[in-house]
Amino acid sequence: MSPSTGGRRGGRTRRAKFFIVTGVSGAGKSQALKAFEDFGFFCVDNLPVSLLDQFADHVCRSRALKQVALGMDIREGRWLDSLPKVLESLKGKGIEPRILFLDASDAAVIQRFSETRHRHPLGKKLSDAIHEERRRLVPVKALADKVIDTSVMTLGELKEKLSETLQLTRPKEMTLSVVSFGYKYGLPMDADIVMDVRFLPNPNYEPRLKRLTGLYPRVGKFILNDPNARKFLDDYLQFILKLLPYYVREGKSYLTIAVGCTGGRHRSVFVTHHLAGMLQRSGHLVQEFHRDSHRAG
Repeated sequence: MSPSTGGRRGGRTRRAKFFIVTGVSGAGKSQALKAFEDFGFFCVDNLPVSLLDQFADHVCRSRALKQVALGMDIREGRWLDSLPKVLESLKGKGIEPRILFLDASDAAVIQRFSETRHRHPLGKKLSDAIHEERRRLVPVKALADKVIDTSVMTLGELKEKLSETLQLTRPKEMTLSVVSFGYKYGLPMDADIVMDVRFLPNPNYEPRLKRLTGLYPRVGKFILNDPNARKFLDDYLQFILKLLPYYVREGKSYLTIAVGCTGGRHRSVFVTHHLAGMLQRSGHLVQEFHRDSHRAG
């Protein structure tokens, strides 16, 4: 979705950013709202649905509220069923909200609740509550403009990811994230396109390269010794470049390209770094992440 427009004054349209931050309990919504505050957003957590219309009217009238983040979760149960109507109501007021959905693995959520000793909002046995919440949030997640998996993120990494999300300034501009991962640790939950590069030569079996990552030139040189690797890199880049205009045309603001190998340390890291660099040189806004490169294997 594009940045919102609304609150006409003197024939001019005031452009504002309006985010709805939601997701699985324990995935980091409170931390995300704090990060939004650091970025200069006016933040409200768990505003009752009954007050949303009044709040939206205030946003439209106010000259100061140019950046708004609204936190909503399972505690405000009615909004789950009324979300489509909520979005239509906001659009009717000239507000185009972007929905940011935070997710995390069951294991990560359980660990966080255990560490904080907080009670799950649904008040059931934790594993049952997580399962029930995921089921109820399926329609919300389907409407999200951006899904962020916080399972292995530090607070600093979450803030960096949010900063990347907020860089979008023009409707026709799309932010690209290229992330490496290891299949043994699972697929990234927010991936839009996934490429398996386990067919490339594996530096893990070379003693001198085993402890390095794909960011080291020696590892890249080893992989590129295979002529098929060079052809693949060229072909895959062209494939992605041909796809991007179609995603933009469909109104997609964010695209995550995930590249995986067995452990996420060598091949996927090298290909991700190479692809991110080439896309950046092609004029695209690109963020590069290596989810599992720090793991010992």
